Amino acid sequence: MLILTHDTIRNPAILQVRQLPRKFFGRVTVWPRHPVGLGGRLRIVIEFQWVRYSLSLLPLIGIGLNWNSLALPLAQAPILMLVLLWFVEMRLLRVPANKRAQLIDAAEAERGLDLLRVQARAVLTRIAAGREMRSGALHLVVEQSELGVFAPLTYVSVQSDEGPEVLRLTQAEQQIIAEGLFQETLSEALLHRINQSQNIFLRDITLEAKGISAHARLAAALA
Repeated sequence: MLILTHDTIRNPAILQVRQLPRKFFGRVTVWPRHPVGLGGRLRIVIEFQWVRYSLSLLPLIGIGLNWNSLALPLAQAPILMLVLLWFVEMRLLRVPANKRAQLIDAAEAERGLDLLRVQARAVLTRIAAGREMRSGALHLVVEQSELGVFAPLTYVSVQSDEGPEVLRLTQAEQQIIAEGLFQETLSEALLHRINQSQNIFLRDITLEAKGISAHARLAAALA
């Protein structure tokens, strides 16, 4: 999970918002400010479409290099390239439509989404109460990669109706998200299975500031 805020990424300009929810996958590249290791960097790089396309076409390039007589016919066969790209992208890297229902039981998926809503609202309540918000709404936007064969890549941001904007989160608020959003009962991997089964990869949970209880505000004040 990468929490997207101005202090956690090297290119905060991508946090500019025109409408909510702000979507990141397929539109911008996220470069974490803090070390994520070689595996983390490779996981982000594989989201680049041109990288995946280049890797997908390697077999054709290899055939052309090893069998010169086939190089010209292959270069003049764009349909073959398109079919290969489609097969890799839609059949190998993503879950085909006819297999989505097998990923998870529908009732279990709904329980998982209920947990996400409960835990996300608890996180938003602590953040909004800590900021002493009295009006407006906050959105906890949880977005995951569509690629199914790799480890889940999750972007989490808190977005506000006012502006609209992606909030500049403090270290304490980032800690609230890190500790409260995903727990043993709902992991990133489980949410990824749910998202793949429903072919929905962006979840937007909203909290109205006026609905925050006095108890939650007191707890935030004493924290």
